[in-house]
Amino acid sequence: MLITLHPWLLAHTNSPFLSYHSLLRIHVFSLYNYHLKLITTAVSSPTPLQPIVEVVEASSQDYEEGMQACFKASKIWMQMWNPLGVVGVITAFNFPCAVLGWNACIALVCGNCVVWKGAPTTPLITIAMTKLIGEVLEKNCLPAAIFTSFCGGAEIGQAIAKDTRIPLVSFTGSSKVGLMVQQTVSQRFGKCLLELSGNNALIIMDDADIKLAVRSVLFAAVGTAGQRCTTCRRLLVHEKVYNSVVDQLLEAYKQVKIGDPLEKGTLLGPLHTRASRENFEKGIKVIKSQSSGSIIESEGNFVQPTIVEISPSADVVKEELFGPVLYVLKFKTFEEAVEINNSVPQGLSSSIFTRSSEIIFKWIGPQGSDCGIVNANIPTNGAEIGGAFGGEKGTGGGREAGSDSWKQYMRRSTCTINYGSELPLAQGINFG
Repeated sequence: MLITLHPWLLAHTNSPFLSYHSLLRIHVFSLYNYHLKLITTAVSSPTPLQPIVEVVEASSQDYEEGMQACFKASKIWMQMWNPLGVVGVITAFNFPCAVLGWNACIALVCGNCVVWKGAPTTPLITIAMTKLIGEVLEKNCLPAAIFTSFCGGAEIGQAIAKDTRIPLVSFTGSSKVGLMVQQTVSQRFGKCLLELSGNNALIIMDDADIKLAVRSVLFAAVGTAGQRCTTCRRLLVHEKVYNSVVDQLLEAYKQVKIGDPLEKGTLLGPLHTRASRENFEKGIKVIKSQSSGSIIESEGNFVQPTIVEISPSADVVKEELFGPVLYVLKFKTFEEAVEINNSVPQGLSSSIFTRSSEIIFKWIGPQGSDCGIVNANIPTNGAEIGGAFGGEKGTGGGREAGSDSWKQYMRRSTCTINYGSELPLAQGINFG
């Protein structure tokens, strides 16, 4: 990308409407196939009385003429981005700092204030983060109240969702609660950024690196005790390698050390709360006849990572059970695997393991995964850092991070400024 100022414009910068920012918007080039092309966003509506500045893609030979037409026009058009005002952020227990950062940092940089409600089970993190951010703001001569937080339950989230002073509410949590938040915010014509449930599938093709795939499944399904939104919930295995994959996976599961996460070698810690364990127990009862796992009798919230061979059409497969439960499904063709992947209400993350570049590009294309995160040869909870994070369908459609995520935290205005003596009208209309 090349940004430059033409000598002709440098000699004609006295016009107050050709500001530095306007010049930057006009002088944007892209180098494409070794040809220099102009992309201009400076336009003027056609009228019989005024010169026209068109949106064109031109060669460098037309550059001088285009810039002269821009200068002679008595009207300019631009897009302005301004802060929304106050952004509400409601986060879940599993990544209380990360999800806050994805939202609050961009919202603050965009000029907004932030009201944060952390998870009711992580109040100390909410207090500590608020104190740290407040200190940074005050050291930079800004009031700490720019970033405000609350500790509490659902009533605080409901108040944020209903408050007309908060034009954007970012919510991370279950699809069930997210839908209620969306409906509440939509009733007052506010905006939502939703990061909801994931029911993520990992596909192993018959040409896959099986060792790599099994290691990936182990981390994706068991890591963080299955309490990531990107945890692998469904394992789709090609029938030709099905037995080999399942045998290796069972052996890998036997090596998982369960215990204190702070101790070296521990791979599986407890579920977050007693309620989380109770939900796990209920889920296991539904699928007990097909399950190889069980509840560990202990004083804590520890559970046994569970592998279930089941039909993709089973109702329980369509739901997210927030724990280390993995449904293993068999398929014959790539097309069948894609159909199974896309058959659930959620659409957060997905991954395929194959050595075929043809299959990979089908997978990431229009006939492939319908998820917001589409990986190849890494787990469902793989290297999404820095990219646009979020999903489709019941996952909410929101995106955090990514190159254009800032736009969600701002309002956009299309501005037309007339600085001539004539009255330019839309579509070149001459009205009287």
